[in-house]
Amino acid sequence: MAQYLIAVYDQPDTRTRPAQEMAEIITAVGEVNQRAMDAGIFVFAGGLHDQSATTTVDARSGRVELRDGPYVETKEYLGGFWVIEVPDLDAALDWAREAAVACRQPLEVRPFMAEPPQGS
Repeated sequence: MAQYLIAVYDQPDTRTRPAQEMAEIITAVGEVNQRAMDAGIFVFAGGLHDQSATTTVDARSGRVELRDGPYVETKEYLGGFWVIEVPDLDAALDWAREAAVACRQPLEVRPFMAEPPQGS
């Protein structure tokens, strides 16, 4: 089994949708979450505040610098995610299809890197 990140990309108008539409999305996402839990593939999921709540931490200069705001300015930003554990990419994409319909946003599916065995 492998773990995959299903990342939700919000856009500027995402957070200003009508209340009824947001309620429908929240319900649909909750149903995907429950199906994933029932299937035993759910590891973790969460929604994020918009990019205005971001703090960037950068130590590339040799000292740690903190900045308000995202690392890059973009029209789309990470708005939430799922971490699932499934047999392969095809299974992850099947779940991502459901998630995309539920949240009505574009998604990105990425595998986690395998960790080397302990003691190697």
